[in-house]
Amino acid sequence: YASPMERTRETAAPIARAVGRRVRTASGLIECEFGAWTGRRLKDLMKLKAWSTVQRQPSAFRFPKGESFAEMQARITGQVADLVARHPGETIVCVSHADPIRAALAQALGSPLDLFQRLVVGPCSVSAVLHGPERPTVLTVNSTGPLGGLSPS
Repeated sequence: YASPMERTRETAAPIARAVGRRVRTASGLIECEFGAWTGRRLKDLMKLKAWSTVQRQPSAFRFPKGESFAEMQARITGQVADLVARHPGETIVCVSHADPIRAALAQALGSPLDLFQRLVVGPCSVSAVLHGPERPTVLTVNSTGPLGGLSPS
């Protein structure tokens, strides 16, 4: 599954080919809706008073004409839960964007949303979560090497 955005669908394509599947899109995996901040330069955004809230208390921030980080987290974790329910016992690959991935990882770790930006999720990296009957188990974050030994302990 991939976010509907072209860059994630392009990233997902070779993964899907490797396992004989087609890329399916899932709207809940899409990037955060940055609203009025979309397309603005980071160096300009960093000068805004609101930038401090984005960095220190993202759970209290809503992008002007966009969504809040809390809404983004609820959206992606809801989408992942739906996919897990639809594919019991299967491995699911979700190609998304750094902020939604970090928000989902924070939730899986039981970490407050205000700490999600402490996680590093680089382009084309792999983070893996086992969604077990009791709780999620984070298996790896931001991996870029071989994943053959990936399994819960």
